Amino acid sequence: MSIRLLAIPVLVLAAAVVFAPATPAAAADAAGPGSCEHTNPRHDAVTPGCETTPPGPAHPGLAAANICNKYCDGRDAALAPADRITVSAGLYGRRFTMHLNDTDAMAWAVLDTGQAGDEVWMDRSFDGGKTWVDSRIGDTTVPAGARTTRTRQFNVDSWSANGVGALRACGKAGDRPEVVCSAWTRSTWNAWDRRTAATTALMMQYNLGSGLFGNDGWWTSANALTAVIDNARRSGMSSYRYAIANTYDKQVNARLGQFRNEYLDDTGWWALAWVDAYDLTGDSRYLNTARAGADHMFSYWDTVCGGGVWWKTDRLHKNAIENSLYIQLNAALSKRIAGDTVYRGRAQAAWAWFQGTGMLNGQSLVNDGVNLSTCRNNGAVTWTYNQGVLINALVQLNKLTGDAAALATARRIGDALTASTYLSPNGVLHEPNEPSACADDGASFKGAAVRGLGVLNTSAGGAYNTYLQRNADSAYTNDRDTIDAYGNHWAGPRTATNHSCQHSAVDLLNAAP
Repeated sequence: MSIRLLAIPVLVLAAAVVFAPATPAAAADAAGPGSCEHTNPRHDAVTPGCETTPPGPAHPGLAAANICNKYCDGRDAALAPADRITVSAGLYGRRFTMHLNDTDAMAWAVLDTGQAGDEVWMDRSFDGGKTWVDSRIGDTTVPAGARTTRTRQFNVDSWSANGVGALRACGKAGDRPEVVCSAWTRSTWNAWDRRTAATTALMMQYNLGSGLFGNDGWWTSANALTAVIDNARRSGMSSYRYAIANTYDKQVNARLGQFRNEYLDDTGWWALAWVDAYDLTGDSRYLNTARAGADHMFSYWDTVCGGGVWWKTDRLHKNAIENSLYIQLNAALSKRIAGDTVYRGRAQAAWAWFQGTGMLNGQSLVNDGVNLSTCRNNGAVTWTYNQGVLINALVQLNKLTGDAAALATARRIGDALTASTYLSPNGVLHEPNEPSACADDGASFKGAAVRGLGVLNTSAGGAYNTYLQRNADSAYTNDRDTIDAYGNHWAGPRTATNHSCQHSAVDLLNAAP
């Protein structure tokens, strides 16, 4: 697991050291406007530029570099064809403002209403502002007789190194030690609407070195990768397809191999991610890995309580989540394997067993698991993901077999989920015991819930459009920061993000009409 040092998350730092002013970078323009340029409509087909430093061994975190995309760092701000003012910060009457050149995916900072000796610069981060290796870039000082100055332009992203960036404006008064920084911001490059902007913010939390998200979360990374793949299909943005092969290559031999481990639900999440990857890329190795996951899960199906997959290899619990994933996975595989009868039979047997347990309760909501003493519903919490994953499983079963009853049951669960004052207070999805921060695995639950509801919505002709749009609008308005990172409460208030909260928001925006 990679370890990252967290930057101090405050706007004003009581610095003991007065930073020495630096000369603005001018090398790129001095070399001529064509010396290090290449065009690229996004960054999924990169032409080699003049990137001088490769990514570090554990992304996020690129070594400080002179980055060259369409243009190199240090380009004169006067040459920007566009100027969008975004975030700013003030200190002692000075105003430090970020300006975005969305056409070229570059940015610069401006100091207004200052005085001689005041400084302005930018920081650049490749992990959503948690750390930054490019500090004080473009540092410039207000000259004598002036009250304003600006940095040169710097690239937001690093295309050739797959660095997904954000910048902020920082500065200080010349006669005082305190430093102020604005919020983080970025261009509309790979962020032209809600879905793509949220996906780009999710990719800020992707670790190129490990191929996982956040602090190398395991099953939550499977969900995050699924959200990225689904977004590629939904939005048409192919810029982050590199993550699929990178994750596969970095982790295929981890744990039990082929993305299998002792938790059978973890195996199911990964196997479904590889079904998604196969659908997008056509690469058969992903489908083979999904089959290996399904077979691993089947090896932990037995006759205790009449059937069902164990939650873990220690065979202590049989829960709803791994069995719903098992139904969905086997149905999905059968649809993609010509002449299959094995996976089809497993999906049908699992659904018949699930119905017999009573885990789908009288309110058409799914409780958490089976009481092994009675082999019946344990009456535990109706987590949101248990609703969405079974919905998804039943839609896949209907597509495979034409079972109208399966689709009708999915509709009943969807109706119960969206109408529940417990799970959807005021019409906005809320996890039972929803934590105040994005701090645990449960932050992924709502993503799986709306992913399943979105699949049902498509099959049901848009029956849940209003609900999904309401949730997307609420999250966008109440739970989003300046770089389109989302917190845990879609109804607000906004909290700090992590990859689980972020992929859940991407899942929501993918599902919304």
